[in-house]
Amino acid sequence: MAKVLIIGSGAVATVGVQKCAQNFKVFTEIIVASRHKEKVIELIKRCEKYPTKMIAEQVDAENVPEMIKLIEKYKPDLVMNLALPYTNLPIMEACIAMKTNYLDTACAEVREKAGFEYGTQWVYHERFKAAGAMALLGSGFDPGVTSVFCMYAKKHYFDTIQYIDILDANGGDHGYPFATNFNTEINIREVTLPGRYYEAGKWVEVAPLSIKHTYELEAVGPRDMYLMYHEELESLAKFIPGVKRMRFYMSFGQSYLSHLHALQDVGMTSVKPIKFEGRDIVPLQFLKAVLPDPATLGPRTKGKTNIGCIIQGTKDGQPKTYYVYQISDHEAAYKETGSQAIAFTTGVPAMIGAALIVTGQWKGVGVFNMEQFNPDPFMKMLNEWGLPWKENFNPKIIE
Repeated sequence: MAKVLIIGSGAVATVGVQKCAQNFKVFTEIIVASRHKEKVIELIKRCEKYPTKMIAEQVDAENVPEMIKLIEKYKPDLVMNLALPYTNLPIMEACIAMKTNYLDTACAEVREKAGFEYGTQWVYHERFKAAGAMALLGSGFDPGVTSVFCMYAKKHYFDTIQYIDILDANGGDHGYPFATNFNTEINIREVTLPGRYYEAGKWVEVAPLSIKHTYELEAVGPRDMYLMYHEELESLAKFIPGVKRMRFYMSFGQSYLSHLHALQDVGMTSVKPIKFEGRDIVPLQFLKAVLPDPATLGPRTKGKTNIGCIIQGTKDGQPKTYYVYQISDHEAAYKETGSQAIAFTTGVPAMIGAALIVTGQWKGVGVFNMEQFNPDPFMKMLNEWGLPWKENFNPKIIE
C-alpha cells in the first residue's frame, strides 16, 4: 500500500497515472501535479472507476522550493517524474531535501543546449545515499525496457555479451505530413544530434542520421532504421563490461526526414534564442507551438510499434544470438488510455518500476539504473500490464 506523487499531465503521464490507478492494490493514493491543473483534473476523471484515492495539485516542477513544499504536504513514498527531462534535476534536488524516493523515464536535459548524458544524474548518487533515498533513472521503454531486456538476456542466455543492437521502429501513421510522436522539442533535439555508438571501449561519433539500415520487423514490415545516440547505451556500457559494440537505431519515414531537413536548413530546429519584434524567441520552441501536439495524435494514429534488442555473445563457449522485442498497437493503446502507443510503452514501464520500488522488490540507497536490478519481476509485469514481449533465437543480424 503506497502513496505516490506523479508529476506531469502530458501523454506519458496520462498512461502512467491510469496504470497506477489500475494497480490499486499497490498504489492506494495518487497525487498528480503539473503546471496545468485543469489537465490534471481531466486525467483524474479517467480514473474514477478505480478505488485508488486521487488528488489534483498544481506545481512548477522546475521550481525546487515549490516541489519541496508539495512533497512535504503529502509525504509520498515515491515521486514519479513523468514530465519533461528539463525537470529531472530540480525534482531530484527536492527529493534529496525531503529524503524521498525518485523515478524518471528519460535522461536529464537542459533547455539551453541540446544533448543528454547520465553523468548529470549519476553525480547525485552520494547525496541520495546520504538522504537514505533511492533514485531510479530511465524507467520508460528506451531507456528502460531495452535495458531490462539486455540484463534478462545476460542472466538467462549468455555467459558473455559482445554485441547489442537496439531497434526502435514505429509503423504508425497519424495522417499529418510532419508531426512528432512525443514532445516535439525533445524529439527534434535528439534526432538532430550527431549519432554515437560504443565500440572497442570508446564512443564513435558520426553525422546525424548518416548511417541507415533497412530491417524487416514483425508487424511493421521493412523499416529504414537510422543510427542515433540514446542514453541507455551509456548505462549499458557501464553495467555490461566487455561488450564490444552497442548501437541504437530508430525508424523514420521519408516525409518526416524531408520536412526535418528543410526545417534545419532554415534554422527552425535551433535552440539558440533570436530576436523577433523586440523579444527573444527560441526557433524550436516556436516550431513546437505550430506543429500538432503529440498528445492529440492518439485518435488519428493507426499501426504498430516494434522495439527490441538483438544480442550476440557466447553461452558455454558457443556463439549465440537472441532477439527480444515488444509489439504495441496504437489503436489498442488509445482505446485503453486515450494515448497512442509511444506514450503507452513509456507510461506502463514507469508504473512497473514504481511498483517494484514501493513493494521492496527493487531497493537501495543512491542513484540507480535499470540494469542494476533483477530483471525477472519487471519482465513478468510487462506481460501482466499490457506490454507482452517475444523472443527469437535466430534473428537477422545487422552488420
